[in-house]
Amino acid sequence: MVLALALLLGVPGIAEAYIGPGAGFALLSSFLVLFTTILIAILSLLVWPFRVLWRAMLGKKAPVAQINRLIIVGLDGQDPKLTDTYLKEGLLPNFKKLAKAGAYRRLRTTFPSVSPVAWSSFSTGTHPARHNIFDFLDRDRRTYLPMLSSTRVGTIERFFKLGRYRIPLEKPELRLLRKSKPFWTILGEHRVWSTVLRVPITFPPDRFYGAELSAMCVPDLLGTQGTFLLFTTRPSGERFKEGGQRVPVTLQGDRIDTVVHGPENVFLAGSPPLEIPLRITIDRSTRTARADLGGTTVDLTAGRLSDWVTLTFPAAPGIKVAGLTRLLVTEMPGGAGSDERFSLYMSPINIDPEKPAMPVSHPSYYATYLAKRIGPYSTLGLAEDTWALNEGVTDDGTFLQQTYDIDREREAMFFAGMDRLRKGTLVCVFDATDRIQHMFWRYLEKDHPAGRGRDTAEHRDAIRELYKHNDALVGRVMERLEEGDVLMVISDHGFSSFRRGVNLNAWLLREGYLTLKEGADGRAEWLRDVEWSGTKAYCLGLTGMFLNLKGREQEGTVEPGAQAAALKAEIIRKLTGLGDEAKREVGIREAFDTSALYSGPYLENAPDLLIGYNAGYRTSWDCATGVVAGPIFEDNIKAWSGDHCIDPRLVPGVFFCNRPVKTEDPALIDIAPTALRLFGIEPPAYMDGQPLQGIA
Repeated sequence: MVLALALLLGVPGIAEAYIGPGAGFALLSSFLVLFTTILIAILSLLVWPFRVLWRAMLGKKAPVAQINRLIIVGLDGQDPKLTDTYLKEGLLPNFKKLAKAGAYRRLRTTFPSVSPVAWSSFSTGTHPARHNIFDFLDRDRRTYLPMLSSTRVGTIERFFKLGRYRIPLEKPELRLLRKSKPFWTILGEHRVWSTVLRVPITFPPDRFYGAELSAMCVPDLLGTQGTFLLFTTRPSGERFKEGGQRVPVTLQGDRIDTVVHGPENVFLAGSPPLEIPLRITIDRSTRTARADLGGTTVDLTAGRLSDWVTLTFPAAPGIKVAGLTRLLVTEMPGGAGSDERFSLYMSPINIDPEKPAMPVSHPSYYATYLAKRIGPYSTLGLAEDTWALNEGVTDDGTFLQQTYDIDREREAMFFAGMDRLRKGTLVCVFDATDRIQHMFWRYLEKDHPAGRGRDTAEHRDAIRELYKHNDALVGRVMERLEEGDVLMVISDHGFSSFRRGVNLNAWLLREGYLTLKEGADGRAEWLRDVEWSGTKAYCLGLTGMFLNLKGREQEGTVEPGAQAAALKAEIIRKLTGLGDEAKREVGIREAFDTSALYSGPYLENAPDLLIGYNAGYRTSWDCATGVVAGPIFEDNIKAWSGDHCIDPRLVPGVFFCNRPVKTEDPALIDIAPTALRLFGIEPPAYMDGQPLQGIA
């Protein structure tokens, strides 16, 4: 699953103003969640007999299903080239067994090959122009600033003042922007139950006959897409580039006193952040520390990641909001090379699933049920902290522990759902494949710019071990299959190396399609140095380019119609085959006009062009954050060293099934109509995918 652009979603500062639901939403939701949960449960019990009677009166016939259960295991980002390699080496006996029993194919991904687009096409059976998701980000056409493409959040305008407190008189809008019905909603309309676990672009959760735990774009408690904290005595004048905040602290003897800031307190004027005190007491002799977080005490050993820790922020009399975090002492005074410095890493504060401050599941109590069943678990949409590893705050081992711990949580949910499902659908997406390949691809290639220390790195075989881990999971699933079950194991896309970044905004500047404000040097983020009155095109997101179109963008300069078409054709011609002279390689294979790729009611929201990067290339980190200055091509030296935001034809996913499949060239959009056909339901005409032959 591609996460690179999600770095924009967690950057502190200006981005927080328009990306993610505001932190105050968490507090307000926490205030309402208990009441609504109880109310929904009571209403469901009261209404159920009448719904049964109504269906009987209508005389609706249930569809005739060909199967009992459809089990779909999503292994985000599993690559067919690596799968084939490890199959030949005999490392994947369960995948081999599954392929022999049924089918193994490459699975065509979407244009573009990014996770929010791909999984939305998986769920709806449609191309992006019908489900309205084209990237992680969209742009505000008035300000040119980025915003989440999948979720829209409003603000609270009306309050009732009561002394020093304000009582909100409304709830902010929270709306999923994905269009077209997912197949589980259609199944539910025919009384076929579905359990949907952590499928991307399900926040806020769908409402249907079934249960769902949301995934990608679920924010942390601060309202961002994942902000870690580093409490440190080490001075630094620089802020983190990605998803983190330094909190300067002072060591007084063996004690540190500071605070942890939580979500905004909407019950007070000005919405100041909630906070809880944090006291850290250090024992140098044992290299341990004790952290007291508002009454919760945690004993920490340097270099060892803690279990989940509950943080409870008091907001008003009787009102609290809870979150989960994990702690890691990364520097301890007296240690080798520590320079008497102390640093404490705090993972992004997840919404507590046992007391969810936002609607992360359907029904609302499902998240709590899972927490009671399996224990505390991560709820953040982008749960694995890739940003802390990219910034060098955590190391390879810590990241792998986080990732596999989350994977174990996911597996416990999955098998709990499988054990309870007698008939219907179970869908679960596992993220570890995507995250580990993003961060450890540098160890697969001897000449990767980020591969320093490759030959001696402790975790240089992390990807190989990951595929063996996936194979074991598939084996455990196959052991629990029953007669009449269909199992599909799929990935939304494959993977490739990310060795060189391409700053297309710098290219647009060089070619005269983009201009800078007088006196600006192009180093400001979020395209704030751009002079829009002299700009014809700009880039935002990982795969798209937009024209500065009159009547659409606030300061558009390009006339719609013939002028826009000619400009697109000209840019496509120049970009296709764009060479990286320093490496004597092609950086961009092809640029695509989105209007020629697909059609649908939401095409107008798509980028005007999609960029088909060559293997080894991707949007640069600067381009992703709207920086225009700098070289067009540059080495990528970050831990995030693998990616899939390239020409989608280069990164198909995988498709395994325990039943034979006649379709030789299946696509991700074919899964939804296939699921419907398996349960005797004719796919709706708007679906672009087709049921797979032989299986349905």
